Amino acid sequence: MGGRKIIKAAALLIALGYSSLLVYQGGVNFNFQESRSVQVADLSIEPITKTTVLDSSLNKNITLDDIFISVKTTKHYQYTRLPIILKTWFQLAKDQTWFFTDTDNQQQQNQTNGHMVNTKCSASHQRKHLCCKMSVEYDHFLESGKKWFCHFDDDNYVNVPRLVSVLQTYNHQEDWYLGRTSVYEPVKIYKKPTNQLLFSFWFATGGAGFCVSRSLALKMLPVASGGRFISICEGIRLPDDVSMGFIIEHLMKKNLTLVPEFHSHLEQMKLLMSESFRDQISFSYSKTKNVWNVINVPGFDSRYDPTRFLSLHCFLFPHFKFCPR
Repeated sequence: MGGRKIIKAAALLIALGYSSLLVYQGGVNFNFQESRSVQVADLSIEPITKTTVLDSSLNKNITLDDIFISVKTTKHYQYTRLPIILKTWFQLAKDQTWFFTDTDNQQQQNQTNGHMVNTKCSASHQRKHLCCKMSVEYDHFLESGKKWFCHFDDDNYVNVPRLVSVLQTYNHQEDWYLGRTSVYEPVKIYKKPTNQLLFSFWFATGGAGFCVSRSLALKMLPVASGGRFISICEGIRLPDDVSMGFIIEHLMKKNLTLVPEFHSHLEQMKLLMSESFRDQISFSYSKTKNVWNVINVPGFDSRYDPTRFLSLHCFLFPHFKFCPR
């Protein structure tokens, strides 16, 4: 038992030392743009591994119970964003969905049957605090024993049946990092003062959602578990989803597999056609200067349903009681 601890500790020191060497060697420059605003039509990026549909018979035993769905949220949205989720897609995955927040809300704790996790992280939207929540999400997934870790934000609608069917085409015992990017080029890290390119990597946009197989998540354990994910974030000074890409693509040497059915508010949601809604995994929305970036779906009046998530839910699952008959 003692030998195993020594080996694990050595692996951790090697991994952390390796990443620190790359990041701090003479200082670094980043060419990362925070806005990340990209149109749907622009996302035809080739260097990323393309989606490969496997023989689903190999994974037909994958069910919703094999998926750990985590939703990052905050006290700032507990009365705006969360109620919409709890009324809609959460009802299809009550036992599999966990909310990672920064406050205690007994009413929502009761509504979710104890699935609200107070991470004790700050409610700030700063990098360190976002990474804190992602770190807690990852650790909870490891403890769950589930086969897939799927992260979403509180402005996502998750098409639960489609998520399951897509994951059935991948083997959780292999290393998979599934998602979509919202930048034109990979993140590039340079050495100061020569501006020599040290390395580059892609990352899946957290606001669209992404999934990591258990096989890959376990390989990340020496550098990401027990709060080490936060140290990585602080070391490279990049947000939580970008840091996840750094760990997986750069340290683990596993490529992002592009799954275009994930969507974030960085896209123009109105470009998604209603006939394709059932094929999508996630949707999103945003509001800028009183202009809503939402999908075009028939249903409730926009004054009652400005995010269009209630209408989308009834479009996909019209049997729900609140849906118009």
